[in-house]
Amino acid sequence: MRVLSVVGARPQFVKLAPIARAMSGRAEHRIAHTGQHYDHNMSGAFFTDLGIPEPDVNLGIGSGKHGEQTGAMLAGLEKIVEDAEPDWVLVYGDTNSTLAAALAAVKLHVPVAHLEAGLRSFNRRMPEEHNRVLTDHAADLLLAPTQVAMDHLATEGLAARSVLVGDVMTDVLFATRDKVAGAPPALSAPVSPGEYYVATIHRPDNTDDPERLRAIVENIGKVGKPVVLLAHPRLCSLAERHGIDLDAGSILLSEPVGYPQLVNAAMQSAGVITDSGGLQKEAFLLRVPCTTLRPETEWVETVELGWNVLMNSDFAALPGIVERPRPTATEAAPYGDGHAAESAVNALLAAAR
Repeated sequence: MRVLSVVGARPQFVKLAPIARAMSGRAEHRIAHTGQHYDHNMSGAFFTDLGIPEPDVNLGIGSGKHGEQTGAMLAGLEKIVEDAEPDWVLVYGDTNSTLAAALAAVKLHVPVAHLEAGLRSFNRRMPEEHNRVLTDHAADLLLAPTQVAMDHLATEGLAARSVLVGDVMTDVLFATRDKVAGAPPALSAPVSPGEYYVATIHRPDNTDDPERLRAIVENIGKVGKPVVLLAHPRLCSLAERHGIDLDAGSILLSEPVGYPQLVNAAMQSAGVITDSGGLQKEAFLLRVPCTTLRPETEWVETVELGWNVLMNSDFAALPGIVERPRPTATEAAPYGDGHAAESAVNALLAAAR
């Protein structure tokens, strides 16, 4: 069996790592990188840090408007799928790379499997929501991370194509956590374990409105401990354009870091402030309190279990939310036991028979 994995952004590189290991010796595995994330810390370093085989092809698409970027990927991926002649095209998550690869494969009558299927925010303003819904309805095999995701797929009439495999991010997070345990925080900022917070801000709903971004940054700056803001180049560019100082108050500005460094920094922090889908779940798995700057989450279990608080307005209350008492301890494992990649490959092999 030949599987073509298509990736293009940081969360997908992380998910690819355990899948690549689980494929070894069981299937011929090829990797196509769209180049959606092209900065070294957002792309190349992840392949090195996570031990992922180098991509067989890199389209080097880079950034652009959603339609422009997705269209360029679709055009490039069509030839890649034709040349590879895979039995399955495996797509990951909810980015433009995900949708472009699914469309390219479907139009060439190549079966598509979607890893992390069934997640829903029910927020149609999010490009990711459209990407994941369209991909799920196009795909032939839906590899769901949670029972909640399975329920969403069943509601949409997709139960017959769905398999509960667990969350591959749990696999790689646990392995990475064990590797970096005991190392000091891998940050350029001078911080001590337990005495700082980690923050990321990247979603257009938070970055593109100058007043909203200003309110978020100013109130993060009022938190009582240092806040290390891992600032993507796009955030820095927008802040500069809007005249917003990202070094405000308690904030210590830092470039994005590689995945092991991010896990290391998060697990030793007092908490996480983010609008990332992946990081809020990683915080939960590390049992680190999280404050999510969004009105909803795909990972509802993190909120239900008390480890994640959603915040979408009244940012003056942000410091108090961030510095809230530590949540009640839990042994709940809604995202699996760390063997999701093996289950996903088993499902692919079974479906190919």
